[in-house]
Amino acid sequence: MDDIVDLVTRSLADETAAAFTERVDEQAMQLRNAIEAGEFDNEAFSVGLEIELYAINAEPDPPEPDDGEDSEEATEEELNDDLSGSGSAAWSGSLDAPAEPEGGGGASLEPDDSNPLEPDGDASPDQNAGETADEPEDSFGPGEGPSLDIDPDSPLAEDEPETPEEEEAEPAVESSVEEESDEPYMDPEDWKGRLTRLPDVVFEGEANKELGLHNAEVNTEPNSFDQTGMEVQTTAVEMQTKQARQQASKHNCELVLDAMWTIPPEEGSEQYLSAHETNDGVVLADNMRQAPRYVALDNEALDHAGGSIDFDVPGYSGSFPTILFESLATSIQPHLQIPDAAAFPEYYNAAIRTLGPLLALSVNSPFLPADMYGDTDGEWLCANTHHELRIAAFEQSVNTSDNPKVRVPRDLDDTTDVVGRVVNDDLFAPFLREFLHDDDRTGFEDEFWEFDHKRGTYWRWLRCVVGGAPVDGASTEKSLRIEYRPLPTQPHAKDMIGLQALTVGLIRGLVVADHPAAELPWQEAKRSFYSAAQDGSDADLSWVTAEGERTVDHDDIYDEVFQYARLGLAEQGVPEARIDEYLDPIEARYEAGMTPSDWKIARVREYLDDGNNLSTAIQSMQRDYIEASREHHSFAEWM
Repeated sequence: MDDIVDLVTRSLADETAAAFTERVDEQAMQLRNAIEAGEFDNEAFSVGLEIELYAINAEPDPPEPDDGEDSEEATEEELNDDLSGSGSAAWSGSLDAPAEPEGGGGASLEPDDSNPLEPDGDASPDQNAGETADEPEDSFGPGEGPSLDIDPDSPLAEDEPETPEEEEAEPAVESSVEEESDEPYMDPEDWKGRLTRLPDVVFEGEANKELGLHNAEVNTEPNSFDQTGMEVQTTAVEMQTKQARQQASKHNCELVLDAMWTIPPEEGSEQYLSAHETNDGVVLADNMRQAPRYVALDNEALDHAGGSIDFDVPGYSGSFPTILFESLATSIQPHLQIPDAAAFPEYYNAAIRTLGPLLALSVNSPFLPADMYGDTDGEWLCANTHHELRIAAFEQSVNTSDNPKVRVPRDLDDTTDVVGRVVNDDLFAPFLREFLHDDDRTGFEDEFWEFDHKRGTYWRWLRCVVGGAPVDGASTEKSLRIEYRPLPTQPHAKDMIGLQALTVGLIRGLVVADHPAAELPWQEAKRSFYSAAQDGSDADLSWVTAEGERTVDHDDIYDEVFQYARLGLAEQGVPEARIDEYLDPIEARYEAGMTPSDWKIARVREYLDDGNNLSTAIQSMQRDYIEASREHHSFAEWM
């Protein structure tokens, strides 16, 4: 722990900021020149996906601690790892692309019924009103996890193994009558579905570490954006989530596909999210992974906020001594690599206009943990809560500096603007490569290490990733891709694949058809996004049709959303039957007027109508959600 404190102290020192800034400036100039020289042009489009999950108790008995796995201090090797935390995990996954299943037919969206673990099958709008056409982002250039975006296979994500005291098995009680008992150590209603910490051994499989001790992330290896690539993405999402959940199940945990946990841990949600100690002036959150970058970011944000960070959403107002309340939220993040660097702004600006419509279809976090609401009236909360509280949780946890770091980004005028915007972004928790590595710099990743580290704290809801792992037949390590960040984790693998296909297909389709979507004023695109976060499927959305006309009619908007997504997928060679398989479950939501958030709110209302209090209603809804995710193939079947 002393080594982590020392690294964080060095990170936050003035001399580090000066040296780091000088290196970022030099590396940015090289990147601009390389982009202008065509070095970031590639052969074809690529796609990838990041998926975040959280853990709950899966058995009535407390988890057993890992034998011989835990230590009090992080090892020297763990502390000496890469600290870039670039958020490019979907382009640097640890797995080879899965082979096509035996028997042909490509990847399947149907879960393996033989596996009981596999389901069948950033502030509120009001708080963001200050970002107008005169906002600081206009000064960027000539013309942005968890989540906090550590690459799970980046060495930065490695941290000291921990098995919290709460996970220790209760002492055995001697009995002369019976040696074994099937009775749980507490009433099932007290443990079922509770948030729990993941033991380190779970991360020996497909799961990767994230901000909170209860968090995990699964990432697909990037593939070319074509029929074969999408088939491989489908298989990867299914198999890697299945394998991660199987690994967790061996340790009395279940990884849940959901956007926000609502059944609190035993000590209570606020206590869990607030527990910390201070070591030589460095705040160390008890339930945050002790990766140096996480700790440094936490302390930087706290310093800007004056020592505590406010969190305010309908039904709850409080403050926390750590950014860990960001770990309430889990998301999925589709990636789309653009092969023509000069065309990148066209794709990026079109993607900004899709943020509202796509978020409105996918909302899935209308409730905080049940014990955070106190005496809030349940009916009032159901009528007034935001449909996507993840947006507020992420924005409010880290938007503590002068210029909000989590927001809807401005349009791009020129491709090199993506570099300038990172350079001009507020500096958070800088590290120098030699803090962690004593070898020479070799290759692209090392050459631009400091720039990539800073880009890892550029938390816009849509951002550009400069560089990444090569993709066979598509791109080199010099590539530009869109990271699409606002979508919540969905109930099933089939839903997540559908949203991935919808996102990348729509962006591609709008550009290939020369659709005028980007003519929608940026301010309207931003307003639509925050309206979607607040009101979900009832959001006040804005769109420009193919004829160039402004509309707020949902039928007009979604007719084009699905039409141009299909066009984009077809342009990339995806067969019509497969396109339907990807998009039909998501389109069914619109036709039924039902999102996962709508389902959750309706369920809570049912329990309230039956005479339950708000806490019981939320927790009962959550258990129903978990059960439904086990029983069905896609959310469309819940309706």
